[in-house]
Amino acid sequence: MNIVSLLIAWLVTAISFLIISKIPLIGVEVDSLNKSFVSAAVLGIINVLVRPILGLILVIPNVLTLTLFQSLFSFIISVICFGLAAYLVEGFRLRNGIWSAIMGAFTLSIVSGFIFRIFG
Repeated sequence: MNIVSLLIAWLVTAISFLIISKIPLIGVEVDSLNKSFVSAAVLGIINVLVRPILGLILVIPNVLTLTLFQSLFSFIISVICFGLAAYLVEGFRLRNGIWSAIMGAFTLSIVSGFIFRIFG
């Protein structure tokens, strides 16, 4: 991944965080544009550093289920990373705890995917 792609992903994730924070039912709060950029950067770092470790931990259940639930395990990892980012960044909160992490991770994937599709 080149630097331009990385910057675009960061920008899209930050914008997605702002959009998600405006949807009251999700329970994700981001204080400002700056906090959105910091949250996106922290989530990116967590995805690079922590996601592979979580993936290794979930290899055994994944193999035991014959990879039938591979998407579910991937989503669980996304929820954990999303929640960890909220825990680490002051100004990025999950109002309803794990439920906000679940809704936030799900909505983040939809919103950022939509933005990437629109702008290619």
